[in-house]
Amino acid sequence: MLFLASCGNESDSDKAADPPVADASEGSADESTEESVPETPESADAGSCAYAPDGTTPPKTVDPPSAEPAKAQKVPLVLKTSVGDLNLTLDAVKTPCTVNSFTALAEQGYFDKTQCHRLVTEGIWVLQCGDPTGSGAGGPGYAFADELSGSETYPAGTVAMANAGPGTNGSQFFLVYKDSLGLPPNYTVFGKFDAASIRIVQKVAKAGTVEGGPDGSPKKPVEIQSVTVR
Repeated sequence: MLFLASCGNESDSDKAADPPVADASEGSADESTEESVPETPESADAGSCAYAPDGTTPPKTVDPPSAEPAKAQKVPLVLKTSVGDLNLTLDAVKTPCTVNSFTALAEQGYFDKTQCHRLVTEGIWVLQCGDPTGSGAGGPGYAFADELSGSETYPAGTVAMANAGPGTNGSQFFLVYKDSLGLPPNYTVFGKFDAASIRIVQKVAKAGTVEGGPDGSPKKPVEIQSVTVR
């Protein structure tokens, strides 16, 4: 679905530094068109969130999040994966609607038994997850607006949403395991993961991709087994 903007199966000609994208179509991130990108959700009333149907059928049946996000706070959670536990802290103060969606999906088991489908080891350094189909084209069946300040940066330890353009956030997200400061401020930063977790993802990156290039499926598989709010 998304990488930093949209994710599809990458061809050999795709550039390694292509941003994380979550593409609603079956094409690659570079093939997104206006027709394949859901309309940007309308802004909700102050203090509420809008999750608009995007016209796709989700690979796992889930209920959209409540329009009323939980109390703004830091949300610690654990991604239990096949390569180790990743400790995240989500920021519901700065990104309440994004965290509201992520935790709602986690509570419904949406991320359970899903593969992180994309690894980039050159230009940008990210592991992309959140698509139950493992193709880069899957999402929860709804989209929601970006929560951006315009000054976003992506140092190691950043957790951010992948998208296929403005207002196309769904379920796909990426973990930055090495400073990727060349990325444009187009991707909602909604949390961080700790130093021990960064090292775990770096070991995955060191193994490279199945395809042998700098952008593809991680050679060392990463399955999200469960997501637990601590």
